Amino acid sequence: MGTSSNVWTYRSTLSQDPAMIDKLVGYDVEASDGHIGKIDEASTETNRNYLVVDTGFWIFGKKRLIPAGVVTRIDHDSRNVYVTMTKDQIKNAPDFDADARPDDEAYYDKFGGYYGEYGW
Repeated sequence: MGTSSNVWTYRSTLSQDPAMIDKLVGYDVEASDGHIGKIDEASTETNRNYLVVDTGFWIFGKKRLIPAGVVTRIDHDSRNVYVTMTKDQIKNAPDFDADARPDDEAYYDKFGGYYGEYGW
């Protein structure tokens, strides 16, 4: 299954500036039904933008890769990023693997397929 191109791209209403994306590290992430963690990494790879969220104790210290397409709003004043997913949808997402190679298309296709099920 190929990934949907828009799942990896920030919405046109959000800044595409890599310098602004890099500033997101440390921001809180809010799902549609509550807080899920803090941004640990913000990728600005060409054609594959995503956030890595450290969920802390909430999912037993696991991290989640969240494609940029699910980000709906960024509030720089309060340092919050809002996503369309629920806490359960993010909890059930594939596990993030810090050792995955950037050219491992099958690894990233897992995320594109998972988030693609929710209309992305």
